[in-house]
Amino acid sequence: MTGKSTGGHKEKRLSAAFVRTVAKPGFYGDGHGLYLKVTGPDSKRWVQRIVVNRKRRDIGLGSASLVSLAEARETALQHRKLARAGEDPIALKRRSKGILTFEEAARKVHEQYAPTWRNDKHGKQWISTLETFVFPAIGSKRIDAITSADVLDALTPLWNAKPETARRVKQRIGTVMKWAMAKGWRTDNPADVISKALPKHDRSKVEHRKALPYDLVADSIAKVRASDAAISTKLAFEFLVLTATRSGETREAKWSEIDLTKREWTIPAGRMKAKRPHRVPLSDRAIAILKEAEKLKTDDSDLVFPGAVTGKPLSDMTLSKLTKELGIAAVPHGFRSSFRDWAGEQTNHAREVVEFALAHVIKDKAEAAYARSDLFEKRRILMRDWSRYVK
Repeated sequence: MTGKSTGGHKEKRLSAAFVRTVAKPGFYGDGHGLYLKVTGPDSKRWVQRIVVNRKRRDIGLGSASLVSLAEARETALQHRKLARAGEDPIALKRRSKGILTFEEAARKVHEQYAPTWRNDKHGKQWISTLETFVFPAIGSKRIDAITSADVLDALTPLWNAKPETARRVKQRIGTVMKWAMAKGWRTDNPADVISKALPKHDRSKVEHRKALPYDLVADSIAKVRASDAAISTKLAFEFLVLTATRSGETREAKWSEIDLTKREWTIPAGRMKAKRPHRVPLSDRAIAILKEAEKLKTDDSDLVFPGAVTGKPLSDMTLSKLTKELGIAAVPHGFRSSFRDWAGEQTNHAREVVEFALAHVIKDKAEAAYARSDLFEKRRILMRDWSRYVK
């Protein structure tokens, strides 16, 4: 055996040769509370006696045939450091056994977020991008062991090849990491740390969703009305334009959300991007469209604009395909931009009224504090004017 004295405590009193050859039963100390417990020539195991929160604990470190002297010493030293910091090494070990891999954690987050997805497509995209670009690289690693270098390696091949996808994937990794932080499994978010290590994307050439100049919107409505598209599709398109709503909000509109007497449509928070209910004033033409749609109702479905499959709304590609086939140089979402440009350039309606009509969240805190109503009656006049302009 070897040993040295440090401050009255002997450390490293055992040797690898002694551990290998000792056969006499006993408790042999090495330092830092580490002992070799021998019960026979082939029965030797490591035990550490340590004081945790003023209580003595005996911690098993494994068989001497599997754990070397050097490894036992290193583990014992780490335990002492934890104990001095007020941590319980045994409790930490128990907690660590329950820590999930990144893939397991991501699927948990995806499951918990399910009620908040704008639609099924968004939820599927969220997890599928991680399945494709992240799980192969770090999915099997325990989430507490993932480093910023791991996240950087996962994102680098994607970063310049598919910039928009890469940014979304980075955000989704960050969401999973923040969940792990809330669980107490991490103290940092490595997806934030790598931001400066990735090259900046040139967004000057990003092609935004195509929108028509507002003076061409009336012609596009006329084209749709004259087309061979299904009546439900044509009505949904015009209703979307007149209400300046998003495609999903219109396609999934329900009769239970509409009050024809009050001439208003209340979209529930679960279907809004901002997760807030949104009231939409209905112009004369919007009411006329709804009355035409009412005549198409043939089943018990609550959908205003049913798709080809019974009980299902129009698909998200239906309206996009319609505009493309008719040579209309805009996507459905782009008509919101047409409406906004028209309101700003051709009317005297206040900016906040237009923003409320588009269901935009007011980012200016001072302005938001004064916006105690949804300016509904002012928006009714705005939507009436828009309907008359595009008729």
